[in-house]
Amino acid sequence: MFEGFTRYRIAVDGAEIFCVAGGEGPPVLLLHGFPQTHALWARIAPDLVARGYRVICSDLRGYGASSKPQDMADCSFRAMAADQLAVMRALGAPRFHLVGHDRGGRTAHRMALDHPEAVASVTLMDIVPTLTLLDDLRMEVAQTYWHWFYLAQPEPFPERMIGADPDFFFETSLVGWGASKVADFDAEQMAAYRAAWRDPEAIRGACNDYRAALTVDRADDRADLGRRIAAPTLVLYGASGAMARLYDLPATWVPKFTSLQAEALPGGHFFPDLHPAQTAAAIARFLAAHPL
Repeated sequence: MFEGFTRYRIAVDGAEIFCVAGGEGPPVLLLHGFPQTHALWARIAPDLVARGYRVICSDLRGYGASSKPQDMADCSFRAMAADQLAVMRALGAPRFHLVGHDRGGRTAHRMALDHPEAVASVTLMDIVPTLTLLDDLRMEVAQTYWHWFYLAQPEPFPERMIGADPDFFFETSLVGWGASKVADFDAEQMAAYRAAWRDPEAIRGACNDYRAALTVDRADDRADLGRRIAAPTLVLYGASGAMARLYDLPATWVPKFTSLQAEALPGGHFFPDLHPAQTAAAIARFLAAHPL
């Protein structure tokens, strides 16, 4: 995967972040979500490179080959956003297009709030705002997104239970949020995901991510209620995914941005894995309309 890309391990404040970078042109940072790694972008990043972009695919702290901090508070979206900003500065790209799926999307939202000068545009994939999900939690949302509350239980309960059979737990997560089965995923990407999530430290990292979401991130988002992000924003979502079924997903983001457009793509939550060509094309159309 990522033939022709250069691999980096970049020291940031309190962590080291792994990423791959390739291509020449306006910089684009791609951020994965749970329970994946930068391998999510293996069939999307080369497409964007071919369209004339410099593409950086990073592992969030707590995931993949990046550091796994011990402290739950160090796994907040604010900390993750600061990591990725430091990565881009180290790579000579202080201003860039920002694309995030799932937890990567929440990191992108936080970065656009905390560091607007760095963000030329934002693409959020298949998420609703954290406070929207948590502050008006409906039974059907909790039943579908049960993992938010399971992973957030005190250590070491979820870590020990997941560690007994990580493939079963994480693969159940992959197919649980809309219109897919494990066989639908690219075999090489799945092998990369499995290698990452079998690491006990990565299991703890994912749990700390969700523990922080219910505490640190929720408080951070509440402090920023009413703020609107000026960067042009694209919301992509899976037409047959759980979030599209449970919410008017684009409408949940309208109060957060001054310039927003939305597009439904085939598939469920993991449409970037299952429909990479359509995903890359949608990103490219948006980036072309908002040059850096």
